[in-house]
Amino acid sequence: MYHKLTIVGNLGNEPTMKYTTDGKAVTTFSVAASNRKDETVWFRVSTWDKQAETCNQYLHKGSKVLVEGALKADAQGNPRVFERKDGTWGASFEVVASAVKFLSGKDEQPANDDVPF
Repeated sequence: MYHKLTIVGNLGNEPTMKYTTDGKAVTTFSVAASNRKDETVWFRVSTWDKQAETCNQYLHKGSKVLVEGALKADAQGNPRVFERKDGTWGASFEVVASAVKFLSGKDEQPANDDVPF
């Protein structure tokens, strides 16, 4: 089975980069995508290797991005479901990115002449 997901939204937090034990970079961040009814869906995104390093360097909370990737689910193909402290249920949508495009203009990014826009 193959699926592709495209998300356009804004980062909800600063990206976090870590390295695996074998030295691969992985950067994670959250993206809020809203529809015309002002309903917001949150996605947790992970990027790997060079793309992870670039995202960590140039993306910041509030940056507008387009993310293409695959939905990461459990063995049955379902998102992670959890119960909140207030007793309501929620779901976590996790995406492994194959591509991340920066949509914020230079004016919306920190001053840096090396930003690849």
